[in-house]
Amino acid sequence: MADTVQELIARAVQKAREADARLIRFLYTDNGGIIRGKSTHVNSLHHRITDGIGLTVAMQAMNMLDQLSSVDEMGPVGEIRLTPDPATFKILPYAAHAAAMTVDMLTLDGQPWAACPRSFLKRQVKAAEDAGILLQMVVEFEWTMAQKLADGLFQTVDESLCFSTTGMTITHDVTMAIVDALEAQGIPVELFYPELGHGQQELSITHADPLTAADNHVFTRETIRNVAFNHGLYASLAPKPFMDQAGNGGHIHFSLWDTKSGGKRNLMFDPGGPYAMSETGKHFIGGILHHLPGLLAITCPSYNSYHRLQPHFWSSAYTMWGPDNREGAVRVASRYKSNEEGTANAELKAADLSMNPYLAFGAVIAAGLDGIKRKLDPGEPTLVDPANYSDAERKRRGITRFPTTLAETLDALEQDKVLTDALGPLLTKAYVAVKRLEYKTFSENDAAFETKHHFWKF
Repeated sequence: MADTVQELIARAVQKAREADARLIRFLYTDNGGIIRGKSTHVNSLHHRITDGIGLTVAMQAMNMLDQLSSVDEMGPVGEIRLTPDPATFKILPYAAHAAAMTVDMLTLDGQPWAACPRSFLKRQVKAAEDAGILLQMVVEFEWTMAQKLADGLFQTVDESLCFSTTGMTITHDVTMAIVDALEAQGIPVELFYPELGHGQQELSITHADPLTAADNHVFTRETIRNVAFNHGLYASLAPKPFMDQAGNGGHIHFSLWDTKSGGKRNLMFDPGGPYAMSETGKHFIGGILHHLPGLLAITCPSYNSYHRLQPHFWSSAYTMWGPDNREGAVRVASRYKSNEEGTANAELKAADLSMNPYLAFGAVIAAGLDGIKRKLDPGEPTLVDPANYSDAERKRRGITRFPTTLAETLDALEQDKVLTDALGPLLTKAYVAVKRLEYKTFSENDAAFETKHHFWKF
């Protein structure tokens, strides 16, 4: 039997007391993709979990530069409550006497606020369940480990090669500290290795239901950055922290499971289908590809993102899919013999860690469900780098180039009724306003300004 809310609250308070956690962080991710929060003292924790902590409505109109966007409903008047989910309570191993929970944004009468990203994801999960689908999702984490120089600039911590043991040696102590901290928070680690760029790292955690996966995303981002900082290093998860190095992705893996089987049958798996992909899986991918121009505004949501999404960069630049094609927007991952059905999944490569995971996961679900509903065909799988095709061949195959700027993707998002209906009017308006102001500011400044303001925010 599941624990009641009161039992979860009591357990959270008990854990805080036992760990001598005196400040408990209530964490949310805003429309700029920045993780923010407020803290309560442990003596007030019990009633704060119920009552929440007040937050001005204007914060969901604040962008990553702390510029306030113009949104009528998000000015100086009005307040909501940051109300934590006690099931997400974690002692923070990297911050003495501190703990944290992720929150929902609720109105003063206790209802989900229309601009709450976590509530948006909950709605999309419910829509999937109504369609007979349970999802499993997870993000791959890539970041660049750097040190700060006396002049305030950053340099990568090493110049090691992709997957090299030299890279493992140089970052071993901080890597093990990150792994220890994640395991202490109940977040299982699956893989780690040095990636292509100098100082670049990649770490994978275990998949989960979308809400848990998004919460884990927040805690993992926080853990990587905080543990690195405690070791005198800076972990930048920005898409392009160094313009002359490989960019950092945040690929979103997803699989679909049948509610009628209690989540035991993988709806994406068909041993007789192309690359063991079922028709349902293909339609879900078809929905993602169809909505990708607008979806990119949410999964690759920063000005910095579009330096990464280039042809031949192995980060995807065209609307196509294929088996283990790392130039595809959607890659069908090869399965493992020990559990072929259980490991059947696909990944959206057109995603990075400047995303708000609640918005990104929810938007992917909305796009995929539309693909299933309308039986959208993703087209023939592409088995080569699509940039190697001629323009005529790409046109024949229905392969199109991504929008190349954040501004273009925002235009596409505003024109995408499926995504805007899913988001709702207020969240759509606030999100687009925040991102347009970011685009305006960064487009008026140089590359040094861009990297400075992306490097340590993600």
